This record gives sequence, structure tokens and C-alpha cells, in this order.
Amino acid sequence: MIALDDTDRALLRALAQDATQSAGALGRRLGLSQPAAWRRVRRLEQAGILAGRRIVVDRAALGFGVTVFLGIKLATKGRVSLEDFERAAMAIPEVQIVQHVLGMFDYRLRVVARDIGDFERVLRRRIMTLPGIGQVEANVLLTEERLPGPI
Repeated sequence: MIALDDTDRALLRALAQDATQSAGALGRRLGLSQPAAWRRVRRLEQAGILAGRRIVVDRAALGFGVTVFLGIKLATKGRVSLEDFERAAMAIPEVQIVQHVLGMFDYRLRVVARDIGDFERVLRRRIMTLPGIGQVEANVLLTEERLPGPI
């Protein structure tokens, strides 16, 4: 792990707001030259701190108005491998995130759907047929106040 200074942290915050900024724009924003900003970004990439750049897609604008978080407890942990469950869950296009967690549930899934009827179809036809599925608890997302960014 590399030591981060205040400029590195400011650089991470700036990239979290807009990862498409050029090194020149980042430099102007942070009081650095373009080559210095580029070197810092490159150093953060090489250290694995910047692991990629993503675009944020407005799911509602694409017609996916419902997001549901599912807590899933496997029924038969010994008979079904975790990898089989994960592979099958990740193959469902509506499942955006598969997280193996500790606590009340074994997995947490983020599922998008066009509407509640569409979610019910995904739940019945795809999720409830996953290998080893046991208890399922659904929480419908009402609002999302903050998107994740750097720590």
C-alpha cells in the first residue's frame, strides 16, 4: 500500500465526481502541471488504488424503475457449492451485484426490474430456481441519497 497525501486524496475526489477529466483539467483544478497530474493518476493505477473508471447509468431513464435488494439464505450449504450459486446468480441479467456476506443471510443481491410485475417474474422464474436457494427477503429501494465514492 502506498502512502496518500492530501493531493492524492483531492485527485481521488475529483475523479470520483468525473472520471473523464483529462490530466490537464485535473492539474488545473488541483494546482498541478498536466504531467504531474498524469504521473499521480498513473501511480494510483499502478498501486491498484484506481482499479478502473466507470460510467453511471440512470436505470430509470432506461426503463428500470425498480431496484430490490435481496437477502438470501442458502437452504443446503453442504450440497451446493457457493461458486455454483454465485455463477448462476451472476448469469441473471437483472442481478447487478452478488455479495457474499456474514450475518442473517448468506448473500445480498441487487436486482433491477422495469416494475414490480417484472421483478416478480424475475424472482419466480430466475432467482427462486437458483441452486441451493432457501429463505429470501426483499427490500425495495425507495431513494438513493448518495452514490459510493472514494473512502
